[in-house]
Amino acid sequence: MAFEWPVRVYIEDTDFGGIVYYVNYLKFMERARTELLRQQGYSQQRLSSDHCLFVVHSIDARYVKPARLDDELIVHTAIEQRGGASVLFEQRVVDASSGDLLCEGRVRVACVNSQGFKPRRWPADLVKSLI
Repeated sequence: MAFEWPVRVYIEDTDFGGIVYYVNYLKFMERARTELLRQQGYSQQRLSSDHCLFVVHSIDARYVKPARLDDELIVHTAIEQRGGASVLFEQRVVDASSGDLLCEGRVRVACVNSQGFKPRRWPADLVKSLI
């Protein structure tokens, strides 16, 4: 499943040089993953009531080109690999007007039980909906 989430760059996203501070691309990616889950019916409240937490296990990011104040971006999110307790997301942040790649990353997200932080399987119906 491919998912797109629009983002606009605000002053709070930029550094002293007027470009998006590198860590904010990771925030944009986090928001896109959260909205993807919400679209599939998995709000933070639902996950909490199911004692399910998603935690970032690892990130591999590459920064290609800077975004600037007021730019409109699109975060593309896709599932690259899925296992029992983790899913590997492939994400790309592109300029909405030119399509230029700005940042890309692979983010492994693990599912843990909120009461003991032990690994658990991703909800089966959620995994099916993401394929």
